[in-house]
Amino acid sequence: MTEEEKEFSAKFMEFEKQKFLLEKEFVINECKLLDSDGYPTHHALNLISNWHWSDSKGWFEFIKSIWWMPDWGWHEGDAKDEFDENKTSYRYNISTGGWSGNESIIDAMKKNTILWTTTWVQSRRGGHYIFELKEFE
Repeated sequence: MTEEEKEFSAKFMEFEKQKFLLEKEFVINECKLLDSDGYPTHHALNLISNWHWSDSKGWFEFIKSIWWMPDWGWHEGDAKDEFDENKTSYRYNISTGGWSGNESIIDAMKKNTILWTTTWVQSRRGGHYIFELKEFE
């Protein structure tokens, strides 16, 4: 890659990040995130799908803020790496509880290919998911 291509790539990535930050600010400050029945709105789901890859921790914080029954179906904290006991990660154990609003959030998360593939660890029958943020983040 030439220096010119590297510079263009860096500028484009910064543009994409700024575009996301504007979208995030607008959606959070100007749009309803949940409807009258507590289901996530299309604005909230689109934000999850479009969340910038550089803010995985913020992605999970936002998702938790609209998750139905996080006191029951959301647990997070430090966890030992299963392959290297000297490494840790930050693990999210989340369960949808079979609620379609939470299932919609999971579907939106899957559409965010970069964040899904870099954080997803496991899915189990019954709507249980495990995600991890690794040390390198």
